[in-house]
Amino acid sequence: MGAKRRTSHHDEALTISRRSLLKGVGAAAGAAALGGIPGIIQAGQAPAYPGGTKLHLLTRINFIPAGDKLFIAQAAEFGKQMGVEVQVETIGENDVQARAAAAIVAQSGPDIILLQNNYPHLLANGLADVSDLAEALGKEQGGFWDLSRANAYVGSRWLAVPYGVLSNNMNYREDWLKEAGFSKFPDTYEELREIGKKLKAMGHPMGQCFGHSVNDPNSWCYPFVWGYGGYEVEKDGKTVALDKKGTLEAIKLNTAMWKDCFDEGGLSWDDSSNNRAFLAGSISVTNNGASIYFVAKEKFPDIAKVMNHAPNLRGPAGRYYHMATHSSAVMKYSKNQQLAKEFIRWYMDKKQYDPWFIAMSCYMIPPTKMWIDNAAWTKDPKLTPFRDTIKDARHLGYAGPPSAKASEALAKYIMVDMFAKAIQGTSPEESLAWATGELKKIYAA
Repeated sequence: MGAKRRTSHHDEALTISRRSLLKGVGAAAGAAALGGIPGIIQAGQAPAYPGGTKLHLLTRINFIPAGDKLFIAQAAEFGKQMGVEVQVETIGENDVQARAAAAIVAQSGPDIILLQNNYPHLLANGLADVSDLAEALGKEQGGFWDLSRANAYVGSRWLAVPYGVLSNNMNYREDWLKEAGFSKFPDTYEELREIGKKLKAMGHPMGQCFGHSVNDPNSWCYPFVWGYGGYEVEKDGKTVALDKKGTLEAIKLNTAMWKDCFDEGGLSWDDSSNNRAFLAGSISVTNNGASIYFVAKEKFPDIAKVMNHAPNLRGPAGRYYHMATHSSAVMKYSKNQQLAKEFIRWYMDKKQYDPWFIAMSCYMIPPTKMWIDNAAWTKDPKLTPFRDTIKDARHLGYAGPPSAKASEALAKYIMVDMFAKAIQGTSPEESLAWATGELKKIYAA
């Protein structure tokens, strides 16, 4: 219970006021339409870029190494075809947003940054307009999923091109559930609590992250609130509405589950901690992407055989998902905006994206609807539950419209800290009051 909670360097950097982000000049118009570089390369006629031209892309370290390996190889091929140098820099996922904010203030840094979640809204003043590219791509590939659009479309412009969505579900040990007397994974939070009690008593607690880490803590907390009818703001995007009966019920149940079901070290866990705990056989259930399963198949085949995936839990108001989106943003300060847009168009083209999607083994849902019937989703039945999660995903700041204020609330981990405070001994009522007050500070500004 006394574990120190983990925070990350980007907590402070993302508190930079949006007013302090240098506004710069408008984005170079550039035509990166769908004929673009794919057609030019096929014709063997690369556009002339000055000798020594370098393109710098920043992204997170992938939980699926094969995905990074292939993308870096694709970047090298693009550079070879175009006669330019392409640098792909990968860093820890919790540091990407801080790097982006610092680069905008300094007006120097990567040409392309793959931003997570709804950060294009928070960093809007530093991003180039990529509407021409995004609109053409969406039209070609059956349209974007609502969540992808919500996080990359700001006002009336696309400020990033959706790249993919990290799906998540419940990861669990089938063998231990059977030992506890259950033949299938529970459907509701209340049912999970009853199973969790038995599992913990058997020495197989559940595990969940509540540290300051960008994916797993948020993927647990937001859907829990939504499932019980709570949400941050009303449809007007201004009126804070978190202080509801349903939100309080969610906090109370989570706190009870913490004592009854969970490994109590989770307050200090980041996005990789629950993966390691599951693979070590220390926990029986966790909310996560498919990355645990991929590592298990490669390094812990005995665990891969006895684990499976199930949909997120259902609350009285329904079953929902918070899923991390990734979107390719061209930086407004970049002197290579046209080349950057051509590179994005190239790696989002089906010829490049399809083998990358296969290499990722369904870990990331493509941002457009064209891929929903891809045969890869049913090749391994244990991965099929991840396919349709996007249909029940909600954007941050629901029920209001996507906004920079919702981005700020995410960056400050208000929802996660609301649950964590109650776990640490603050009453659920006081925890809810604190979170409501923090949201009001943001939405009143």
